[in-house]
Amino acid sequence: MKVTVENKKGLNKDLKVFIDKETMSSYMDEKYEEIKGSVNLKGFRPGKVPKEILKRQFGKAVFGEVLDKVLKETSTKALEEKKIKPAGQPKLDLRTYGEDKDLEYVLSVTELPKVEIKSLENIKFDEYTVKIDESETDKRIKEISKNQPNFKEVSADTKAKKGDLVSLDYKATVDGKDFKGSEGKNTQLTLGKDLFLKGFDEQLIGVKKDDEKIVEATLPQNFPEKELVNKKAKFNCKILSVKQAEEVKIDDDFAKNLGAKDLKDLKTLISKQINDEYKNSLDQLSKNQILKEIEKIEVDEVPENLIEEEVKILSQGMSEDEAKKNKKNFEEKAKTRIKTGLILNEFGEKNKIKVTEQEVQAEVQKQLRMMPGQEKMVMDFYQKNPSALASLRGTVYEEKILNLIKEKGKASKKEISKKEAEKILKDAHKHTGDHIHEEKKDIKKKTTTTSAKEKKPATKKVKSKPAPKKVKKVSKK
Repeated sequence: MKVTVENKKGLNKDLKVFIDKETMSSYMDEKYEEIKGSVNLKGFRPGKVPKEILKRQFGKAVFGEVLDKVLKETSTKALEEKKIKPAGQPKLDLRTYGEDKDLEYVLSVTELPKVEIKSLENIKFDEYTVKIDESETDKRIKEISKNQPNFKEVSADTKAKKGDLVSLDYKATVDGKDFKGSEGKNTQLTLGKDLFLKGFDEQLIGVKKDDEKIVEATLPQNFPEKELVNKKAKFNCKILSVKQAEEVKIDDDFAKNLGAKDLKDLKTLISKQINDEYKNSLDQLSKNQILKEIEKIEVDEVPENLIEEEVKILSQGMSEDEAKKNKKNFEEKAKTRIKTGLILNEFGEKNKIKVTEQEVQAEVQKQLRMMPGQEKMVMDFYQKNPSALASLRGTVYEEKILNLIKEKGKASKKEISKKEAEKILKDAHKHTGDHIHEEKKDIKKKTTTTSAKEKKPATKKVKSKPAPKKVKKVSKK
């Protein structure tokens, strides 16, 4: 195989690839040898059909398969030989081809520009740690205790008030008639929470144990018996007990009920929990600072085909007039995103960053935990959508790149109070116009050229299959 570079214009160049007819013949002979054992022709024993007979019978089909295979293999080797990383799918133009002929074709390719990543090792950013005061921890623990009240039954003559737990049996009617689901046994209601039917709780304020009370309430829109929706029902209630909430004692036993070893351990865990709540958002701020610094790094030329693709993505769903109006703005944004992606990708490749299957599955599990009760739906989604799983892999890959940049960069470490953390995040939210937790979504858009091994890149970068899958798609001259 002989490869020559011609028509160099910036990042665009043509590779002329030449394979002599002797090499092509050897590929053809290999293919005939391969199919000989599986061909059954009348008058010939299996595996004994002469090549000339096979050639007459299957010559065109064999040549088509061989040509497709050779184009794929040699175009990949040609790019590797000339150390070219293509930005997008190269175009292939057949010049000379045919049985017993030399093969010559031209591969037109836009090359990814060379990017300098050395400056990333000195990149500056703020790294925050939040110091949690003991009073903040105690306040959080007290809030938890309020949500876990300890109810104790009161004397028979004590009237129920807001916040008390009332147990009751009831039988309901609409227009004097029973209906499906009209009875309830030992139903427990915390008065004031209004969790049963709107306005039901407040009618029980003042009841005592063994009282009977008629409560009227309107059946809601989501009531199973549709013909009864919005109708007024009468509930004949028998009060079984009235319990009042006792203040929960915050001690070692309370801590153990929450899964801690003792109260001291619970305070440590809660302090870490509060810190983590701020850490994730503050870490994202640091990464956003890194991305802003990366945007300042110069790249000589950004491939036009990548800009066009990114502009199409940015203008999706817009009318033609809207797209034209925003074209210049989109082009600038596209250049920034692509440039940032090129730099991140180069850094990832140079540092041999990989994503393991275990890391992808860990990210899937994280997604499952974020959607309790919908685990099966989420799992089915990833199983049925390989592209979604690839995108998740890309997210993990990008996160690893940014984490490594943080490790190698120059952090300005700052210990701040919870109040200061809230102010920093509020200011960041005001400045960007987006909630800080949403910033992470933009990293994926910026990294448009993530390693092909880690995720399908937005640049459609070709490493192994630059040639078309079928020869008939190739233009001929």
